[in-house]
Amino acid sequence: MSRILLGVTGGIAAYKSCLLLRRLREAGHEVRVVPTESALRFVGAATWAALSGQPVATDVWTDAESVPHVRLGREADLVIVAPATADLLSRAAIGRADDLLANVLLTVTCPVVLVPAMHTEMWRNAATCANVATLRERGVVVMEPATGRLTGADSGPGRMPEPEDIERVALSVLAVPAIGRALADRDMAGLRVAVSAGGTHEAIDPVRYVGNASSGLMGLALARAAAQRGADVTLVGANLSLPVPAAVSCVPVTSTAELADAMMTASTDADLVVMAAAPADFTPVAPAASKIKKDGAAGLVVEFVQTTDVLAQLAARRPAGQVIVGFAAETAGDETELLTLGQAKLARKGCQLLVLNDVSGGGVFGAPDDRVVIIGADGVRARVDASKDVVAHAVWDAALGERKSA
Repeated sequence: MSRILLGVTGGIAAYKSCLLLRRLREAGHEVRVVPTESALRFVGAATWAALSGQPVATDVWTDAESVPHVRLGREADLVIVAPATADLLSRAAIGRADDLLANVLLTVTCPVVLVPAMHTEMWRNAATCANVATLRERGVVVMEPATGRLTGADSGPGRMPEPEDIERVALSVLAVPAIGRALADRDMAGLRVAVSAGGTHEAIDPVRYVGNASSGLMGLALARAAAQRGADVTLVGANLSLPVPAAVSCVPVTSTAELADAMMTASTDADLVVMAAAPADFTPVAPAASKIKKDGAAGLVVEFVQTTDVLAQLAARRPAGQVIVGFAAETAGDETELLTLGQAKLARKGCQLLVLNDVSGGGVFGAPDDRVVIIGADGVRARVDASKDVVAHAVWDAALGERKSA
């Protein structure tokens, strides 16, 4: 169980932090809330205490004998401030210590995640931009705000991200602090990325198809992580039923043929390409034009033909400097067999990196966690057993490393 300190500042988005608090607690973490005086005008201390199960610290004078402005920061494994107003960003950047939360931010040595929420003009103001740049240079994770409805009739960038998105970032940073450095540095800024996700459907008739168990979670995590690290991301989504991450452009597709065409287009000027989708290996030769009716026969015979090998096609026309990462879902008796299968597939497909996972028993599909081995031509680059969000960052780390060594 980790100790998380949740700072809340005075913005209408404070109500979302109640949901974030509940999610963090349900994930098994101890959470202490430090609201500013303005925040308490939106959500009262009783609410924070009830949801956290902890006393709420609101000023430097209460329990002064325990020196709360120092103790709270020292005890925390992670600090999240959500919402973080323009005022909070300013005070944090210049090192003000005029309330308990600002004091805490000066004493912490653990990772810090700030979640901005403000009107578009305030977010784009030169002063706010400078403050964000300063904080990121110091290693603070400042999330990009979402774009959408703000207070009143306004709409635009400045909306606080949804609690589940904040939780993903926070828990990834908590699990692997180096992810926080990558997010603060926005080390993929200026890079163009193409990612595929989901499972293709091959039509038998207008209402039936042959598909697979891919949920698209891994591809979505990859797209989300790249966008958070500053990349320009195009996601080719095959039959996704989950929301597309903010700041990600999505091209929806259905079949393997459509996936191949969309990925060929998306990868044309991409620096990094990841094929995380699960394309079907076979497709019906002649799908029926109308629904196939039961006619009393014992069964149905459908003739299949192999589909386009999307990954091999991408690798065959890879431009100089581009890094292509493939995924391979295999059933293997042990890691030795998994690596043998992976190395053969890596050579056959022609990509630079391959992410291997053993799907024996089907436990990986739709699960929040994954266990993967990332390999290159020279052998194992990384082993990761963690949430798919953490795995996604490990894949990008490997891809960036491959790009630098090319």
